[in-house]
Amino acid sequence: MLQSRSMPCYNILMSKGRYGHHHGGFKEFFRKTARRLKTLGSRRGIANQIDDLKARVKEVKELKSSYKLDDIAGSGTFEHCAVDPRLSALFVEEEHLVGIDGPRDYLVNWMVEEKDSSTKNLKVLSIVGFGGLGKTTLAKEVCRKIQGHFHCQAFVSISQKPNVKNIMKAVISQVPCKEDFTKDIDTWDEKKFIAKLRELLQDKRYLIIIDDIWSISAWDTIKYAFPENNLSSRIIATTRIVEVARSCCPRDDFYRIYEMEALSDLHSKRLFFKRIFGSEDCCPDVLKQISIKILKKCGGLPLAIISISSLLANRPKIKDEWERVSRSIGSALEKNPSLEGMNSILSLSYNDLPPNLKTCLLYLSIFPEDTVIDRECLVRRWIAEGFICEERGHSKQEVAENHFYELINKSMVQPVKVGYDGKARACRVHDMMLELIISKSIEDNFITFVGHGQTDVANRHGLIRRLSIHHIDQELASVLANEDLSHVRSLTVTASACIKYLPSLVGFEALRVLDFQGCQNMQEYDTNGIDKLFQLKYLSLRGTDMSKLPSGIVRLYGLETLDLSNTYIKELPPEIVQLIKLRHLLIARYGSMYSHEHSWFKATTKIPDGIGNMRNLRVISGFNVIENSLGAVEELGNLTALQELHIELDGRGSQKYKKHEEMLLSSLCKLGGCKLQSLWIHAANSTPLQFLDSWSPLPSSLQRFQMTTSYYFPKMPKWITPKLTGLAYLNINLVEIMEEDLHVLGEMRALLSLVLTFQGAQNERIIVRGHAFPCLKEFCLLTSSSYVTRPTYVKFEEGAMPKLEKLEVPFSVSVAKAYGFSLGINHLPCLKHAEVELDDGGATFSESKAAAAAIRNEANANPNHPRVFILGIMEEDTEESSTDDEEEG
Repeated sequence: MLQSRSMPCYNILMSKGRYGHHHGGFKEFFRKTARRLKTLGSRRGIANQIDDLKARVKEVKELKSSYKLDDIAGSGTFEHCAVDPRLSALFVEEEHLVGIDGPRDYLVNWMVEEKDSSTKNLKVLSIVGFGGLGKTTLAKEVCRKIQGHFHCQAFVSISQKPNVKNIMKAVISQVPCKEDFTKDIDTWDEKKFIAKLRELLQDKRYLIIIDDIWSISAWDTIKYAFPENNLSSRIIATTRIVEVARSCCPRDDFYRIYEMEALSDLHSKRLFFKRIFGSEDCCPDVLKQISIKILKKCGGLPLAIISISSLLANRPKIKDEWERVSRSIGSALEKNPSLEGMNSILSLSYNDLPPNLKTCLLYLSIFPEDTVIDRECLVRRWIAEGFICEERGHSKQEVAENHFYELINKSMVQPVKVGYDGKARACRVHDMMLELIISKSIEDNFITFVGHGQTDVANRHGLIRRLSIHHIDQELASVLANEDLSHVRSLTVTASACIKYLPSLVGFEALRVLDFQGCQNMQEYDTNGIDKLFQLKYLSLRGTDMSKLPSGIVRLYGLETLDLSNTYIKELPPEIVQLIKLRHLLIARYGSMYSHEHSWFKATTKIPDGIGNMRNLRVISGFNVIENSLGAVEELGNLTALQELHIELDGRGSQKYKKHEEMLLSSLCKLGGCKLQSLWIHAANSTPLQFLDSWSPLPSSLQRFQMTTSYYFPKMPKWITPKLTGLAYLNINLVEIMEEDLHVLGEMRALLSLVLTFQGAQNERIIVRGHAFPCLKEFCLLTSSSYVTRPTYVKFEEGAMPKLEKLEVPFSVSVAKAYGFSLGINHLPCLKHAEVELDDGGATFSESKAAAAAIRNEANANPNHPRVFILGIMEEDTEESSTDDEEEG
């Protein structure tokens, strides 16, 4: 019996060849056999783990194969080349310069002509054509040419599923209005939005661009918001659908449909060769024939031409290489310039991207159509997702930003808000490109969409990795309830989704990114279980109606970004200071954009004591000095890694808050000696800031200083000196501009944008001397709206501001007449746009007209032919002008 029980083990040992080497006899053999039987369960568990590892290795191998990593590895390692951010505006500039002058001038003439001086009807222009032909570009160019004739203007994009309230809100935000006009705007219904917008526009000559209308019903809903007020107002609508264009334009003299055409062969060649070689003359003869062949397949589509030229610009200038690219394009565009052909062009450019950029580009499909994607938010999400690795001594932040600019330079996304440093603050995905990357994301199971209209979550294959919810109802919620959500790494819920149907957060145990994009009725969603999201790195509640922070957030110890902007949260819990890995704390409430570069903000969320322990903080947006304790203000100085600080100081000069001001100065002195790059101070009144004059040591890393307040420094602060070698953006208020102030500022070689708001100038004259401000691109002199300002005469000497592109200055006619009405803008060789506000106090009408004529003559003498907009004279004497929306500081 004993022998029969041991026989199986005996046979196993014999099969392994170990019996013949056994020297301990049968007693030792049975002892070892008994020990193995006792450990059989443990060894079986190890075996199961090995099987799991094998399965994971197989899965990784399949993913490697699906992303074709072997092919890329075999083709050589991708070299990370330096990105020139100035190229980010190429897409826009090239479409403006090539083939658009004729259509633009034709439409401009129609828009401004008045057949009968007594007729000042509203005119509507509808531009129709499929995606990629440049409808929006043409509309913007027409707007740039004629906007000097209007009191106000606005641009708004319409998505496939338009939200009328958001559209109306976007228009209102771009039209000047009284501060209380938008009170309780978030509570308005559609009817009130339309009524309020009509009220706002009723007495204004307005210019509105309504971009990308998808349906007749959408136009029928919003058109009533734009009143016929007999002030020669204008509307430009763009659409891809002929029927929609016709609905916008009934048949009479005050409506016009313009059908977009493809670029001519001549303009196609100019666009193509300019992108690759700078001009056609620089193209080698050996490549000209194959270039014509490639252009024929592009069919005059600007987007296709730019995509292929961007691709070829980074390829060897070899005929065989270009022929291979030509063969890859296929013949889709030879028969018909259809959307299918467009996708074939974009797919080629997409396939040429290295793996890291493909991943980053596919990620953009998460965002709804027409979304302006903020660069900083996007970069933080990429990092949280684990897409970015440090390389060659560059931080993750730097690498991610480089990826952002590479996508722009390769014309895969469009730049938005290009600053004077050449860097885009945001991007937008072209509709055609968005369709492509959505299809790629679905194909590769990179992102799963719910309520998007292009896919059904139930029909997908494989695990859900990333979830983008555009719409959700009970039916979709029941489908999701049956899905395994434990592998979802990011969850993005757009404002249009009904939050109450969202699955519980308990099932999303692997989340790294959680973003509720402006979701309302958050009280209907149960956030219990958020503390179980141990891997969460990025959490955004931006724009939601949440009034209290979910308690579980204080246990998200790996959190790096917490975005509570534009919420109603009044106070952060004391335990928030335990999140010592937090890098970005965003708590400001932003308002309408009235200042040059930023929206004002209201910092109403109280931060607890102990913030000094959060040593990894890089950004704090929204710190109210007065509302927070003295200890919290003091602890700001301990955040030695802080790079960006937005604060509100509303002490109204009261002695009660002197301690807070002193403590703030102490903290700023500490931060200035560390890594502080950006400081923005906001006050709703004239809270004195003279204590800042004692800021010492110099904030050596400071790149940007912005003040939005009615307080004026009696003199230039001592710390503003040429020794600040990195200061690029300066917005400051002064009681009086002294000549020595301009001398100091003129020597700051890094200065790109200077906005001076002042009450007067020394001797009523501001003379900008030659060789001053060598790198400045924007110069704005703004007179105080709260105080009676003294007349000021501005003059630019030859050699001053050699790189200036944008100018905004006052011009006192009474003071200037003694100097021959000379402004000196003919001495500014790079000037593109100028706004001159004539102060005709103490001057006759004929003198004002003579001053305006002299300024225009100087503009005509400028070889760069800048657009000049003269304010303060009769409208018929106003020059056409255009403000460049893409060049914000």
